[in-house]
Amino acid sequence: MSKILPSVDEYIPHLAYDSVIFGFNGEQLKILILEYHNTGLFALPGGFVRQNENLDDAVKRGLKERTGLDNIYLEQFHTFGDLSRPDPDVMRTILEANDHEVEEGNWLLDRFISVAYYALINYNSVEPKPDELSDSINWYAVDKLPPLMMDHGKIVEKALETLRNNLEKKLVGMNLLPSKFTMKELQLVYEAVLGEKLRRTTFQRKILGLDILKRHEKLFTGAAHKAPYLYSFKNKAPIEHQEHA
Repeated sequence: MSKILPSVDEYIPHLAYDSVIFGFNGEQLKILILEYHNTGLFALPGGFVRQNENLDDAVKRGLKERTGLDNIYLEQFHTFGDLSRPDPDVMRTILEANDHEVEEGNWLLDRFISVAYYALINYNSVEPKPDELSDSINWYAVDKLPPLMMDHGKIVEKALETLRNNLEKKLVGMNLLPSKFTMKELQLVYEAVLGEKLRRTTFQRKILGLDILKRHEKLFTGAAHKAPYLYSFKNKAPIEHQEHA
């Protein structure tokens, strides 16, 4: 017996969202990638928008379902609508692999324009949960992603470009680090995002010159080396959503 497909009466046709969910494990910048059941297809977490739902709320709903978190940094960064992006065969493969019977002309096989978001979350706070169409959802280092379906590779590239351009402007580190952190930990985040090593003295001088950090007590670990200071961002208020014009 085939499963019941989502209805066009419940969801807005031709509109989808895809989320690039970034986390930092102390060494690498990682992204959550799901694998669809019985297909070998890897993809970004995404979904559709209900008829009675705000777009942002749909994305937050999807993020909470996959990560268990809400109140996270979320930014809409690009809309993907090229004629070449739809691939009805891919969608058919995913649905049929999950025991759905798909008739010709079904709205899920139509062209979809995707609004892309990136999220910044605390890696250690997440227990990723696959959706009903997926076997797994796992963290992958940004430089070791599996082949992604359709244009999801381009979505990741654009998300990384936006994240790199916004590093200081958006203070993205506050969602990838604990509330207090050392200068070394902050530098590791920058290096992971930028994909390059930075000179310690140059980085420290630049960051302190931005006047975005508040210095706290030293972090004493009992080691013989000099104890580093702890810092926090002066702007402590979490930014749930930012949107490009």
